[in-house]
Amino acid sequence: MASYDVVVIGAGMGGLAAANLLAAQGKSILVVDALPEAGGKMGRAQHEGVYFDTGPSVLTLPEILDDIFKAAGTSVADEIELLKGDHVFEYLFANGTTVPVHFDPNDTLQAVRETLSETAAEDLKRFLDYAKNIWDVAAPHFVYGPAPTIGSAFKLGMVKWRDLRKVDPMRSMKAAIDAQVKSNYIRDILLRYATYNGSDPRSAPATLNCIAWVEMGAGCYGVNGGMHQVAQAMERVAARNGAEFRYDSPVARILTANGRVSGVQIGDEAIACDAVVSNADVAHLVNDLAPQVSSVSAPKEPSMSGWTAVVKAKRTDRPAHQVLFPEHDYLNEFSDIFDHDRPPTSPTVYVCAQEKAHGREGWDEHEPVFIMANAPAEPANGARNADIWGELESKVMTRLRERGLLAADDEIVWRRTPGKLAATFPGSRGSIYGAASNNQFAAFQRAPNAVKDLPGLYIATGSAHPGGGVPLCMLSGRAAVEAMDG
Repeated sequence: MASYDVVVIGAGMGGLAAANLLAAQGKSILVVDALPEAGGKMGRAQHEGVYFDTGPSVLTLPEILDDIFKAAGTSVADEIELLKGDHVFEYLFANGTTVPVHFDPNDTLQAVRETLSETAAEDLKRFLDYAKNIWDVAAPHFVYGPAPTIGSAFKLGMVKWRDLRKVDPMRSMKAAIDAQVKSNYIRDILLRYATYNGSDPRSAPATLNCIAWVEMGAGCYGVNGGMHQVAQAMERVAARNGAEFRYDSPVARILTANGRVSGVQIGDEAIACDAVVSNADVAHLVNDLAPQVSSVSAPKEPSMSGWTAVVKAKRTDRPAHQVLFPEHDYLNEFSDIFDHDRPPTSPTVYVCAQEKAHGREGWDEHEPVFIMANAPAEPANGARNADIWGELESKVMTRLRERGLLAADDEIVWRRTPGKLAATFPGSRGSIYGAASNNQFAAFQRAPNAVKDLPGLYIATGSAHPGGGVPLCMLSGRAAVEAMDG
């Protein structure tokens, strides 16, 4: 029987981060994944010989990846090339107003000043300062540290409790935005950052307004060659330090002996190990892989899902990223998804031109353009009727063509519905970011990175601490390793 110090289940961002840190410690590591290659939701596909990304479209907080690489004996600069585009985002409104966002926040403020007004620019500047303050205070306790509990929060002491009030936990994102921003255009742009967590700005705590600072203030990067280069680099570095990888190898269950982890079962093969790091969705872990676990629960409310596609589009001078807002009140989208559990009646559409954003090479006269519309996760008791995704696709494509963002004969060459996402990532129900953060206690409700009632089992995934999104999943992998080290 093959034997390793640690088996990592899943080669997504959390699993790859854990594998890199553990291999750097000299441990024998096996990473297994049901998919054919590394990346998890940071995947790729190809059409007519052209590869394109099918998942995340921006890299934020690259210093987290750099810390992992440095522990593994290398650096971001040695492994991938980060890109700083000038005209990064373009927000398009139904009345023809366009608000550009640049890599440098000072350039963004000047663009808002010229496009909207001095008042709008002042409001955005003040809001970004507020969002940065939230990040500076909250990140050490709720992002970079171990999984918080109500008890650990009370142990911080009165001085730190006074600081934590600055993270604005009792208001909703929307309430905090409404109180500080007069421009409806800027309000909608800021409300959209709830979707980066898959949550509802009407109920998610205002603490999540720090996301605006992370992207607009700290920097929104491209990766030369595509976002999947991050996964390939992480796999390459881990392998360089001795980690082994096996793909097309779904784990059936986690094995135990004497009340602790003893291995994993893959088909007819049992592999022995001292510890397991699960990069699977928490629901898949506790329902299928280790049903004896009772100290960890699956998320009660999944985050948003999304209908996604890649279009073979005629090459134009489009910016790296565009967001096309609906004609009607943007908040209707959140009502549709979270109140009525249905796709948006008038969807907001996100567009990523992968040549501009990441230097992806397209076809002779066409470029790969990724598009996405937010959608609810699949029901707990089964999949929705597939016809509703066809209706959403029709709405998305019609709006893009009417606005001139796509030509009439630009064709979809790859698509994925929430149902397909759910089937690819068991237990996820198609949610992209794990659990929604739609209450003030969300940070305390995420699964911890160490499973108390099954020694040797650790969790590194977007549905565990500290949450979903590329950098947070990497931090989840680091937190799992730190929990293992004790």
